[in-house]
Amino acid sequence: MSAAPEDSPVTVPGPLIKVNDSDDPRLGLYRDLNDPGRRTQLEMEEGVFIVEGKLAVDRLLTSGYTVGSLLVDDHQVRAASDLVASTRSQGVPVLVGSRAVVAETVGFAFHRGVVAVANRPPPLDAGLLLTGATRTPSPNVRPLVAVLEGVNDHENIGALFRNAAAFGVAGVLLDPTSADPLYRRSIRVSVGYVLHTPFARLAPWPSGLDQVRAAGFIVAAFTPRPADSGIPSVSLSGLKARLSGSGHPVGAALLLGAEGPGLTESAVAASDVVVHIPMADGVDSLNVATAAALAFHALSED
Repeated sequence: MSAAPEDSPVTVPGPLIKVNDSDDPRLGLYRDLNDPGRRTQLEMEEGVFIVEGKLAVDRLLTSGYTVGSLLVDDHQVRAASDLVASTRSQGVPVLVGSRAVVAETVGFAFHRGVVAVANRPPPLDAGLLLTGATRTPSPNVRPLVAVLEGVNDHENIGALFRNAAAFGVAGVLLDPTSADPLYRRSIRVSVGYVLHTPFARLAPWPSGLDQVRAAGFIVAAFTPRPADSGIPSVSLSGLKARLSGSGHPVGAALLLGAEGPGLTESAVAASDVVVHIPMADGVDSLNVATAAALAFHALSED
């Protein structure tokens, strides 16, 4: 057997570390996961975020994010042995504690038994996201990006990112008030797909939509019912027609607001078209992630 080339990097397997006390300083970044205020402050100060659950951690390991450590209970160290081995193969330490120690550390009965800390990278520039979004693998594929205004529910954020991944959406732009996609609940609901979908903040708002338009995207504001905004109103099929033929834009940016308040008038006024999804009488609106999924599917079809 020939030796590896001298310049080949060799990754030393990460250590398997037994922790017997929730006060162990090596567990500091895992404490009080159920305290949103404290966690937000700690994660921003330390430049980290939390990923929980086997599937999400597995997708973390195949993402571009750097993993700091993995914490498992003494049952999952065996039940999730492949995940533990994959983590250690990247040189990442794995901390192992009893279920009681893990629960005391995170602040609640942690039935998933698998949680990781990863390093939070610098924010992605919105312009770079838009440039990357235009590089589709086929000239027949018109790129889609989602643009969110005031979406603060972490579960809706996670579900929307999962839907975006399912239909090949190139990226997600968020206004300054939308929730953090790297909050642990968002990552969990997305089953880790947040970690494989580029996202960036778009500011100032809503004038930043001019940057989206300048990149070649038609800005389509989704509202439950046609509004008297002075902006042309089209159906999903009408929007799709605008993405084909001569003089078509590079792609579409689907502007979506929170349930209840919906999009602000200023955001709608900054759009190119207004799109509504027909619904039965008496139904006020769709969940934002559901509405997004319908639009993603309709516009991603050949």
